[in-house]
Amino acid sequence: MNYFKENNIFSGLIALLLLWACQPESNKDLSPIIDQVQSEFAPDKRVALFNLTYEGDTLKGETNLPNALETLESKLDSMGLEYINEVKLLPDADLEGKTHGVVTISVANIRSAPKHSAELATQATMGTPLGVLKKAGSWYLVQTPDKYISWVDAAGIALMDEKEFQAWEDAEKVIFTGLLGYVYEDKSEKMMVSDLTAGNVLEVLSSSKEHYEVALPDGRTGYLNKAHAVAFENWLSTRELSDENLINTAKNMMGVPYLWGGTSIKGVDCSGFTKTIYYLNGQVIPRDASQQVHEGELVDTDKNWDNLSVGDLLFFGRKATEDSPERIVHVGMWIGNNSFIHSRGRVRISSFDPESPNYDEYELGRYLRTKRIRRVPSENIMAVDQVIN
Repeated sequence: MNYFKENNIFSGLIALLLLWACQPESNKDLSPIIDQVQSEFAPDKRVALFNLTYEGDTLKGETNLPNALETLESKLDSMGLEYINEVKLLPDADLEGKTHGVVTISVANIRSAPKHSAELATQATMGTPLGVLKKAGSWYLVQTPDKYISWVDAAGIALMDEKEFQAWEDAEKVIFTGLLGYVYEDKSEKMMVSDLTAGNVLEVLSSSKEHYEVALPDGRTGYLNKAHAVAFENWLSTRELSDENLINTAKNMMGVPYLWGGTSIKGVDCSGFTKTIYYLNGQVIPRDASQQVHEGELVDTDKNWDNLSVGDLLFFGRKATEDSPERIVHVGMWIGNNSFIHSRGRVRISSFDPESPNYDEYELGRYLRTKRIRRVPSENIMAVDQVIN
């Protein structure tokens, strides 16, 4: 932190102290300090919780950021303010140590509120580990590997304590490599235990010539045809963000319907599609287009398509004006030949070539920039092995 920034913060605190000194403690407005800490530690509410208020002489609310709470407490203590601290630090103690969850169904719908009618925020596929923060009825507030915080029905996850989760992490696993498939009760492949989608991860119990005997994270067992699965470690070793892999993965999802909040072969929104392409090739990127746009290297802002390479992400939306900020509303992936693939209505290919049958004048008109995130290190980008293991 530079001198001027430190000086400004110090001056601001002095001004606040002078303003509040003559006020009764119950009337003091601490929202400026709370907002200051929130802007520092939790600027994006999608990936961090810092919901605090000061009522009377009591600090209330909840957060999953202990460092942020400590910083706020330090600021309040330095002011000589006496207050009652009723802030709940998550994960909730009522979980009794079961602060890990692993998705047990092919695709878990994770919603913005603890009810089935709430907006679909994102999805997570079988075998994905989740951080569990608290419970409300039959729903759990969870955090996905890409840090997204939303609610999942209890039926979609297996709760685990640290020991149980470590056992799951250490177990031998396979990954389902087909687009859609099943775990069956026995090798006859007649009765279904669970459906599967691309990227589902299961524990291996035994192996025969044609089948894996597998266990789902909730303990259900069954058989999976080896033609549609591969040992997870072997799969990881073959992940490469090559032009061919990225294009093949994307094109394998052609025609998949658009689904707001979707991140699976069953339905994807625009950023869920780009996230899934990268995930199935070994790299985890942020969930939303407005988050993805902050990753990687800037490649183009002038519609110079010669600057673009396969895998680059194109962002679309509304340019900033004097009265409103820029708004990112759409994303697609460049596949070469003046074309990109994206989810709008369904997964489709669009072109910027006026002579192409896929010419997309609408997206051309709202194009903003292109970023390159392939193989670009970032604190927000991780490998799949970091997510599963």
